[in-house]
Amino acid sequence: MTHVLLLAGAPPQPAVLKASLEKLRAEGATVELAGLFDTADIPEGLPLGGLRSLPQAAAERGAAFEKRVARLSGPRRVWACVEQDRSVRRWGRRAQVIVALDHTAVYAVWRLAQRNRRADALFGIAPAVKALKERREHPLRYVLRDAARTAPSPAAAARTTRRAARRGAGAALRRASSPAVMRSAVGAKVWRSAVTAPTVPDGLRAKLARRVSTSMAKGGRKAGASMVLNAAAQRTADLALRVDLLAEAARADLARGHDDAAQRAAACQAALKLADRRLARGDAKSAAAALSGALTLAMHRAVHFDSLSSPLAADPAGYLAPFRASAAFGRLGGPRGRAQAAARPPADRPLRLLVATYANANFLQPIRDRYADHPGVEVRFLDLKEDDVLRPLAKGGQRMMEYALGGQQAFGEQAEAALRPHLDWADTVFVDWCTNAAALFTSVDPGTTRIVVRLHSYEAFTFWPHLVDPSRVDDMVFVGDHLRDLVTEIVPGLGAPDGPRLHVIANAMDLERFQRAKTGADARFTLGLVGVSAVAKDPRWALEVLRLLRERDERYRLVIIGNGLDRKASAAARAYDDALRGDLAALGDAVESTGRTEDVPGELARVGVILSSSVRESFHCGLVEGAVSGALPVVRDWPFFAGRENGAGTLFPADWVVGSPKEAAERILAGTATEDVWRETADAAAKHALSTWDWPVISRQFDRLLLDG
Repeated sequence: MTHVLLLAGAPPQPAVLKASLEKLRAEGATVELAGLFDTADIPEGLPLGGLRSLPQAAAERGAAFEKRVARLSGPRRVWACVEQDRSVRRWGRRAQVIVALDHTAVYAVWRLAQRNRRADALFGIAPAVKALKERREHPLRYVLRDAARTAPSPAAAARTTRRAARRGAGAALRRASSPAVMRSAVGAKVWRSAVTAPTVPDGLRAKLARRVSTSMAKGGRKAGASMVLNAAAQRTADLALRVDLLAEAARADLARGHDDAAQRAAACQAALKLADRRLARGDAKSAAAALSGALTLAMHRAVHFDSLSSPLAADPAGYLAPFRASAAFGRLGGPRGRAQAAARPPADRPLRLLVATYANANFLQPIRDRYADHPGVEVRFLDLKEDDVLRPLAKGGQRMMEYALGGQQAFGEQAEAALRPHLDWADTVFVDWCTNAAALFTSVDPGTTRIVVRLHSYEAFTFWPHLVDPSRVDDMVFVGDHLRDLVTEIVPGLGAPDGPRLHVIANAMDLERFQRAKTGADARFTLGLVGVSAVAKDPRWALEVLRLLRERDERYRLVIIGNGLDRKASAAARAYDDALRGDLAALGDAVESTGRTEDVPGELARVGVILSSSVRESFHCGLVEGAVSGALPVVRDWPFFAGRENGAGTLFPADWVVGSPKEAAERILAGTATEDVWRETADAAAKHALSTWDWPVISRQFDRLLLDG
């Protein structure tokens, strides 16, 4: 019996296939068919000894294999499927004739014939029929030839051997460095030694370190996962590879909820060294990539946002010293200057005001409403995130860095083309949030248009202010003196004599709507906390205050207004939230969480004491809104700014501010001692808040800023 294997790169035409099979069967052959078709494409009842759909077989091997072969060219896709299909390989080994039905299957037929050298490898049915006749008419010739061709070709054997060796070695390595091995102290120690062994090539060391690190993390040794990457970096001579390993080690450390400050600093310094080296040789793109990596790691949210302290706030100059010593970092913020000074507000027509932001207009509505109704102002609003042209430009932080370093000329041209119509129309651009929108607007020369940027608090702990060119900002607005002091230490160019004019203006708030009569007889003993969606709000401090109060009087309780922490933000945030949940469980019914609400004034109507428990704030609108509602304000001396010239103690009346939970409890006990005392103290605070921060007061400051120039 002669065996014939047909391979097809596409579904064969049924009539042609039927006729071909009849011819092959007439020569006494048993025929198997495989190819890139569905079995439903092949008519039933055909005289086939075997049928195999390669796409269906690929799907059986899993989505990863199916996705990989789908990216291959047609000929290589056929071979990749055949090579992994046991049934087709078996047919190929026993076949005397292997036939490609189309051009796509030729490569696979050739590869099979290298493994089975006894077979005739042919293209088309006519040559196959001829080969069968030859075999039938001259059997002795083919017996002798087949006996001499029992082994695969040397090339095929070599390929198979190399592949088997690689697979065998890889499998052995995976087993030897598996998570199960890493759970053992001995196994982990052996692999740490292997990673740091001398004379290991850098590339192999890095690959091995990453494998071992991944297995350690899966095996529960998360500290070891970071340590092994760091140890490998110390033994790596190639600077770029060392930078990658150090950054991966630092990120792995942060991902487990821990921050090794020295390790993180070493990673940043190595990246800055690489950025400077690349910049010196004129490679702005690679320099920007290294610089972006250093800044992203230095400004990691786990370090500044999901922690109760920040090394940047504690010592701006010390923390940023390595960056300020970097030539690449020094190029980021310009100054690139402008061709013309900003023009004075027009006297013969309304001022054209463009209010711009990126995705966050939370603090803009009163401003937009005021100038929309102002006879001397024509106002437009621009959210860069909603603009299909500006959005991809604004999201390109690394491209902005590359442009500042002398590359990405196309980015500069695109930014100019996208922003120029807005700049030509506007007399003044007010950019809220000193983030990507501010960086993008100052990447081009604004001409005679005045640029005003407002910075809140969040931005100070990101890399964005370092991308803003201060020579193209006319006025910088802060919501508190304490933020102005900190930010000008972080970005000295903003406070330079030739820098922008600096202003301190509180957030725009419509406070009158919070004036409502208190509801419930227990309002005097109800503490309120508005907004706990960030670790910086430190609600555990408020819970400690509540515990101290309840030791004296169990009528005190706490209402938390707003969403809770985002546990997905980082391991540090999850760790804080775990501790918070434990505190809440211990206090039981003494704490109520409302979740998100659209009626904050209604919730505050039942609150008699409003807390600010944060470690940092730009202004804390929720506290002021609570004070206006008639609640006694109690403000923690925000630790990020405590001890500085300006902070919570200079933003609010001194008697509002306390230094510890104990002081907070004493202020609350004194201020709520009687109904009359409470109402008198709270009313005085409400009057102060309204006369100082209500929108009719603050709006005049915005008029002076935006209209008077």
